Amino acid sequence: MSAASSLLPDLPDAARVWIHPAAAPLDADTQAALRERLGAFVDEWSSHQQNVKGGVAVLHDRFVVLAGARVDGADPSGCAIDDATRAVDAAAQALGVEWVPSLHLLYRTDDGRVEAVSRSRFRALAEEGAVTTETPVFDPSVTTLGALREGAFEQPAGRSWHADAFSLATPA
Repeated sequence: MSAASSLLPDLPDAARVWIHPAAAPLDADTQAALRERLGAFVDEWSSHQQNVKGGVAVLHDRFVVLAGARVDGADPSGCAIDDATRAVDAAAQALGVEWVPSLHLLYRTDDGRVEAVSRSRFRALAEEGAVTTETPVFDPSVTTLGALREGAFEQPAGRSWHADAFSLATPA
C-alpha cells in the first residue's frame, strides 16, 4: 500500500488535485509552514457561494498537493481554481519555495532521490540507459485524488506515457 493510498482521507476520490513540484526538497519546517498557510486558504475556500472542502499534503518532501471538492459535488469553478493557484504561489513566494519549470520531467533516481530535468536531458538519460521502463516517474498532471491514491502519480516509466515518448529500454 502506497503512502498516497491514505492521502487526505476526508476527501472523496472525485476531489480535484493540483500538484506543485518544488525545485528542491522541502525541509520539515517549510512543509509545515506551507500546510499552515494553505490550510488557512482551504478553510475559507469557496466556489460560486459553495464551500470547497479541501486539503493540503506534501509528498516525498517535494510535491505540494492541494485537493478540493465542492460540498454540492460539483468541481470547483475556474475562479476558485485561480484563487487556489494564487494562494499556492503566494505561500511559495513568502517561504522562498521555487517550483520546477513547466515541461520538466520528474523521476526517481537509483538512490531514491526525486530529480527534475528538461525533456532533452531526460531523452539523453534514456539514450544512455540511465532511465529505463523500470525507472519511477511522476505525473503531476493527475487531476483527481482517486487517481493519485491509485498510483497514477508515481509509477514505472514503462506504464506511463514516458515509455513511448522516449523509446525507453527495458533492462536486461
